[in-house]
Amino acid sequence: MPVRDMPWSAGTPCWVDCQIDSPAEASEFYSALFGWEVKGGGPETGGYLTASKGGAAVAGIGPKPQPGMPSVWTTYLAAEDSDAVAGKVAAAGGQVLVPPFDVLDLGRMAVFADTTGGVFGIWQARAHNGAEAYNEHGAYCWNELHTRSLDAAKQFYADVFGYTYTDVGDDVNMRYVMFTPPGGTEGVGGMNDDTLMPGDPMPAYWLTWFQFDGVDTAVERVVALGGTVLMPPMDSPFGRMATVAGAQGEVFGVIDTTVRAG
Repeated sequence: MPVRDMPWSAGTPCWVDCQIDSPAEASEFYSALFGWEVKGGGPETGGYLTASKGGAAVAGIGPKPQPGMPSVWTTYLAAEDSDAVAGKVAAAGGQVLVPPFDVLDLGRMAVFADTTGGVFGIWQARAHNGAEAYNEHGAYCWNELHTRSLDAAKQFYADVFGYTYTDVGDDVNMRYVMFTPPGGTEGVGGMNDDTLMPGDPMPAYWLTWFQFDGVDTAVERVVALGGTVLMPPMDSPFGRMATVAGAQGEVFGVIDTTVRAG
């Protein structure tokens, strides 16, 4: 089981959390789905809960900061200096939705929107490094931006985080890039051109993928727990995957990277 006990490299997806109407109900949903153990902090955490597997932190669940906003999973990118990143976001044309602030002694965070509308957070680690368990059953294993302005998104994240990109796909059926932070040797996340996807246009968003050993079982369990299936299980070169929504409408992906086809 991969367990990380040090801060993540700058620009790497390092944490995910869910903003939801009822954190208590979400805790029951994800505990039943992934086998999480969910615990809450004291009153000073504002109702924020931390999920773990085998004692290793995997994700957070918290109340919505504003009433009426959709239920969402948020991707956090590691930052060495959150205030410096905020300045780069503004200079690159993005929006500072929540300016940098300290979270007790755990770290310093902020929330931004990129130039295509995709919302993401950053985490400057102190006492809390971010995810400890990852790339295993019940933990996040991939994060990707879905946007209808891929070139603009690539420029924004290159300006802010120094990403370089590797093209994936044939540019006809799929236009996709993997991003690599400075000093890295492999992609740590992706960006998808949603103009090639069928259906009505969607606003830009970051999608969290969780590893699940047996995606068909995951989908059945999601439905039994009150969730919905947005994309039924399908095989791919990356794994058998499906996109679903939790019982309160939050969208996420499940993928079994050990089952690959094509």
